[in-house]
Amino acid sequence: YPMIMDERLEFADATALDTSGTDTDLIGDVIDLGSVTSDVGNGQPIYLVIQVDTAVTSGGSATVDFKLVSDAAAAIAVDGTATQHFASGAVGKATLVAGYTVAVVALPIGTYERFLGIITTTAAAAVTAGKINAFLTYDPVGWTALPDAVN
Repeated sequence: YPMIMDERLEFADATALDTSGTDTDLIGDVIDLGSVTSDVGNGQPIYLVIQVDTAVTSGGSATVDFKLVSDAAAAIAVDGTATQHFASGAVGKATLVAGYTVAVVALPIGTYERFLGIITTTAAAAVTAGKINAFLTYDPVGWTALPDAVN
């Protein structure tokens, strides 16, 4: 069964990766948790899903590391000072094809700062294109990628 998405739990919806070079960038929206917490799921496991919407391309051998981080400010720091909760590790552009699932992981236990977001670190070469979807869900098993409807 398809899952109903909650817009407030969505970081990226076909959101373009940064193409300016090899650096670290905040991608998409942030989620305001309201306060510092160690229980993001309110007593239930909650899962992070990151999926490639549009294939990542590069003139070189680009890699992208996707991270879930939290910070005290909505403009989440990309200088390494944000609290890291998950990292995919460097994933090569050849793997980052449309539909590829980068992660479906339960949020780890720990203290989360007020704002939660996705940062990416591009290395080896700049990406020239690529879009991702990233969100939180209580039910990753029921989640199914479906094409956008045209009304």
